[in-house]
Amino acid sequence: MSPETQALLAWDKQGGLLPAVVQEASSGRVLMLGYMNREALVVTQTSHYVTFFSRSRQRLWTKGETSGNRLELVSIEADCDGDSLLVQARPQGPTCHTGRASCFVEAPANFLGELDALVAERERLRPEGSYTSGLFAAGVKRIAQKVGEEGVETSLAAVVEDDAALLREAADLIFHLVVLLRARGLSINDALQVLEQRQR
Repeated sequence: MSPETQALLAWDKQGGLLPAVVQEASSGRVLMLGYMNREALVVTQTSHYVTFFSRSRQRLWTKGETSGNRLELVSIEADCDGDSLLVQARPQGPTCHTGRASCFVEAPANFLGELDALVAERERLRPEGSYTSGLFAAGVKRIAQKVGEEGVETSLAAVVEDDAALLREAADLIFHLVVLLRARGLSINDALQVLEQRQR
């Protein structure tokens, strides 16, 4: 968020604080609600970790400063009235103090985005014994081959198998496509954006 945009925010409307809704960048799930003052916004943008103004402690508070479950900043956007913020972040562990992913138990999420985030984590950490880690180790050519195989199997299932078999094969195809995109430094969201642009 530019300094010009920050200057237009309605800080005086609510005593110098703006509600900040935090959303998981990959899945769209709402994670929590906090409040930011001017300083918290600046610290968030400069540190790249979401920082709030704690109303109970009357001080700045970086999410995860004691638990380690921080929120890595992706973007910040003000609403049309400039009196609330939408913060997109990548959580590093559960957001809620109860150990749940979100402070809102029933918060909906985009499963495809969650899958993409999990695949990205597997690529980064390469846990031993993980099928996904093995695919990344095998390289782009092998992953592309798997996408081709799954595509053929999905096509065959559509012609000669029942609905359950077709759905299983389609799920395999989608999974391997997510892995292939990640192996090329892309995400499934990048592909979805191309589809979205085609509709305009």
